[in-house]
Parts: sequence; C-alpha cells; structure tokens
Amino acid sequence: MSTIVVAHTVKPRHTRRWLDGVVLIVVLAVLWQVLSELLGPDAITTPWRTLERAVHIVSDPDFPASLYVTAFAFGSAFLISAIGGVCLGMLLGARKLAGDVMEPLMMGFYSIPKVTLYPVVLLAFGLGLWAKIVFGVMHGIVPITIFTMNAVRNMPPIYTRAARTYRLSPFAFARHVLLPACVPEVVAGLRIGFSLTLLGTLIGEMFASQSGIGHMLMIAMNRSETSTIMALALMLFVFATLVNLLLLAWQRHLTHST
Repeated sequence: MSTIVVAHTVKPRHTRRWLDGVVLIVVLAVLWQVLSELLGPDAITTPWRTLERAVHIVSDPDFPASLYVTAFAFGSAFLISAIGGVCLGMLLGARKLAGDVMEPLMMGFYSIPKVTLYPVVLLAFGLGLWAKIVFGVMHGIVPITIFTMNAVRNMPPIYTRAARTYRLSPFAFARHVLLPACVPEVVAGLRIGFSLTLLGTLIGEMFASQSGIGHMLMIAMNRSETSTIMALALMLFVFATLVNLLLLAWQRHLTHST
C-alpha cells in the first residue's frame, strides 16, 4: 500500500516539473519574440528565424568538421579539469594547511580576467589545439577543485577515524572513502566546471583559431550576421542546458541515495 502511495506522489511531481519546464520555455519564447519586435531583426532575430538559421548551419557540409574540432578541444579540456580538479581538491581537503594556503591563491587567480592571460598562453603553447585546451582548463579546474575540497572538509570525521583503524593507504583512502563520500558535491562542482570549461574553450577559439564553433562565431560577429550569432548561441545554450540537467538529475539521485 505504501509503495502505491509513493508511486502516486512521485508521478505528479515529475508531471509538474515537465509542465513547469514547458511553461518556462513558452514564456522565454514569447519574451524573445517581443524583444525582437521592439529592437528589430538587426539586433535580435525572431525565434523562428533563429531556428531556421540553426537548421541551415547544421545542414552545411562544413559544420561537422567545426563541431568535431570544438568537441575534441572541449572534451579534452573538461577531462583534464575534472580529473585534475577532483584529485587536487581531495589532496587540499585532506591536508588542511595546504588547503588554507592554496584556497585564497586559487580564488585570486580565478578573479583575474582570463583574457588578459591569453597572450601568455599563446606564447607558451602557440596557436592551435593546445591553446584552446589550456584556456578551457584555466576556466574549469578551479571551481571543481574548490567544490571537491569543501566536500572533503565537510566529510564526517568518523570516516577518517575508520580509515585509520583499518590502516588504509592514502590511495585506498581516497578511492574507497573520500571519493564515495563526496560524490554529490563533486558532481555539483562538475556542473559548474562543465559550463565554464565550455566558455573558456569557445573564447579560445574566438581569439586564436582557424576552425571550430568559436571561430564561426567570430566570423559572424565581424560580418554582423545576427541570425548566425543567435543560432550558434541557441545551439550552445541548448547543449549546455541539457547536460546540466543530466548532471543535476545525477546529483539529486546521489544526494537521495546517500
């Protein structure tokens, strides 16, 4: 009987979320249309015109190559940010003194506009793939590290005492105790790091690249092609939103299961 009641309460909740999402999309589309009418198509194209342009871009024979370049650079940058940020965050969280010293340094570095560091990146790595990857990592690794470090700090002390009792090695302690206990907060950091790494990779493509979606955006900006800019921005927005929703659902599942 209790299972039936739970099923009946969960189903309306999911239905309500879907309805709220649909209502939000409709409201945003209406506001978008109103802004386009007020400001004119040269400033903001209509939703329908933007969708048409997006379909035209996707059907272009050169688009898959640009998508592959951006996806490879972003995927590499996010992988480095995720692994490096989680490992560094666990280390700094477990070592309180090191964490207290490094946290203000990382926050100070993160407060610097990354565009000002781009000449240094170009001098160190040159034009091409590695500059985009490094620029993406610069944006994404710090929030992942901070979230992971705070998750380790907030872990119940009983876990550490139990690990010492069983005389676990540092690697076994990190693998079997730290990471499982901190997974929900780590996933929250990955959500933030995902969006910021994507932002950094695209900015890197806009400044010094001959291919990729960021390069397409820069060309459209130089030509004042508002419809292309809006279409590419819409595609990136949809992609980032869907991935963030998946990560959010994973985070909620982990939070409820722990």
